[in-house]
Amino acid sequence: MNAVWQVASRRKDGAVLIRFLARRLVQAIIIVLLTVAVNFSIIHLAPGSAVDVLAGQAGGANPDYIAQLRHQFGLDQPLYVQFAEYFWNVLHFNLGYSFEYSTSVFALIVARLPATLILMLSSIGIAFIAGIALGVAAARRRNSPIDTIITIASLLLYATPLFLLGLMLILLFTLKLGWLPSSGMETIGATGGIIGHMLDVIHHLILPMVTLSMFYVATYSQLMRAAMLDVYDMNFVRTARAKGLSPRRIAYRHVARNAILPLVTAAGTQVGYLFGGAVVVEVVFGWPGLGRLAFDAVFQRDNTLLLGILFLSSVAVVVMNLILDLLYAWLDPRIEMVEDR
Repeated sequence: MNAVWQVASRRKDGAVLIRFLARRLVQAIIIVLLTVAVNFSIIHLAPGSAVDVLAGQAGGANPDYIAQLRHQFGLDQPLYVQFAEYFWNVLHFNLGYSFEYSTSVFALIVARLPATLILMLSSIGIAFIAGIALGVAAARRRNSPIDTIITIASLLLYATPLFLLGLMLILLFTLKLGWLPSSGMETIGATGGIIGHMLDVIHHLILPMVTLSMFYVATYSQLMRAAMLDVYDMNFVRTARAKGLSPRRIAYRHVARNAILPLVTAAGTQVGYLFGGAVVVEVVFGWPGLGRLAFDAVFQRDNTLLLGILFLSSVAVVVMNLILDLLYAWLDPRIEMVEDR
């Protein structure tokens, strides 16, 4: 009888999970489509277009040539017609064509995506681990010199613009010490096989990765510290102390495991902000990723390319939030996927 109840319970949990995922997926699709509409409207409110850039590159502004270009890119049609065509293309996973690079937007994004993923994932990984370590150290030694140093350093890093931090690191480690390269992702013409290439990429990655992660290290360390201090005041921690458990065991096995949930939430919801920071860092360090591509698209008025990159970042944020919901329920058994009534 007990075995039958367990099987029925698992089937019910599976059904709840499927309905939860289906509901979240529908919500995600609606959000992405609304974001597509907002992005299109904002970009087309800005002055200038691809026609202006191409006419300038041609060294003249012949009315017939401009009219031909506007017809070629569909800019002679009403804005609602342009939006309808773009929306239809997005529904068919067609992100359009980049006039500047003479290739499809999807191909450009696929080519640049690995560089951005390497930078973003390594940065968020370093920030997450360092933030937890510093937050635990500060919370365990509350009001001590270590806590004060970590808090002051976090505030300084939080207040320092990413571009300024990147320039300072270039000044110190490239110009002064000559230890690390200041731009690019790899050394042109370098040899050494696969291992040599990987080490070369890591060598170029260090400065942009450290620059991008420092802001989030400051944020995560203070979030972890505050969350741990809240957990320390809970009854189960007092019970653990009464049982005679060591402070180290209490901190890592009981307090830190419960305090990490706000950090998971912050890391998941900051994917969009991380991409914004990657734009600045990629421009400063000449990192050939999507951030640099988006920056160039703005100045070249390549609206189709820019819309494609914004669409990708919107999808990434929505997917990350869906994963976050599932991860949160897994980390904290008290959280249930309650069905909407």
